[in-house]
Amino acid sequence: MFYFWVVTYSVAALTVLLCVILLFNFGILWLQARASGVSINILTLLGMRLRNVSPTQIVRAIIMAKKAGLKDELDLDISTKKLENHVLAGGDVTRVMLAIISAHRAHIHLGFDRAAAIDLAGRDILDAVRTSVNPRVISCPSEGHGKKTLSAISKDGIELRVLAKVTVRTNLDQLIGGATEETIVARVGEGIITAIGSAEHHMDVLGLPENISNMVLSKGLESNTAFEVVSIDIADISVGHNIGARLQADQAEADTRVATAAAEKRRADAVALKNEMTAELRLKKAELLAAESKIPVAMAKAIISGNIASFDIEDEFWNSRGSETDSL
Repeated sequence: MFYFWVVTYSVAALTVLLCVILLFNFGILWLQARASGVSINILTLLGMRLRNVSPTQIVRAIIMAKKAGLKDELDLDISTKKLENHVLAGGDVTRVMLAIISAHRAHIHLGFDRAAAIDLAGRDILDAVRTSVNPRVISCPSEGHGKKTLSAISKDGIELRVLAKVTVRTNLDQLIGGATEETIVARVGEGIITAIGSAEHHMDVLGLPENISNMVLSKGLESNTAFEVVSIDIADISVGHNIGARLQADQAEADTRVATAAAEKRRADAVALKNEMTAELRLKKAELLAAESKIPVAMAKAIISGNIASFDIEDEFWNSRGSETDSL
């Protein structure tokens, strides 16, 4: 009997100690939940701690949902489990709940599963909801790219420098897998350059800059992106250089260089031909001198052999001198 009471008192003492520990660790959090109208068990809080989940974070998220009037949209018992699973998956339940509350206040349908999926995909769900409610204005070109304006050339060769402001809001349906702001900026820049490049005269663009916006908007810039383009406004447009005239001047200079090079080639060919002919003339003169040097030998052989008399040589000599005198 004695041992029975010892065991009973020991179990009771351990039970009281366990209750004290639970109250010490989770009592304030449990009282906050009860005071906020959230029914949650202390043992549930203990289970969260054992699963390495912050009970404070979960309870505060549930309280936020309760106070925001999401009771009809979220079953709190189920949401507790979902919030735990989201934390264990590496998500941020606080930002997810704030995003759902912001969307609920703005009459945008956003369930927990969808918001959690966007958060786990690496997108800032709270910023996305805020951008959906309050559209964002981005510059084209982007301020971080080092260029202040876009440069485009109309058909008359005049450069126009344009600064555009693009107003976008988040498209929650395409937030997962949708392209970012950089894609929107690139498409807007491409559309502006195309619109200016197709203008016959730069004054047409300066007179009606809204035509650029309308042409760019008609291209469906938000396709496969996480944003919806609300408007494109031309914030600044100015006239740059006369690129057409510069290109013509460069072309004329290039043509001059080509003509000069062709003339120089012809001159070099003529000089080479002259040198060739001079060398050929010298060669012929050398051959003539060589042939003339053989004449005295041939004449000596003829005289020795008796084929020619000496007076014939004199006549030939005087005849040749006479011909030379006549030529002079």
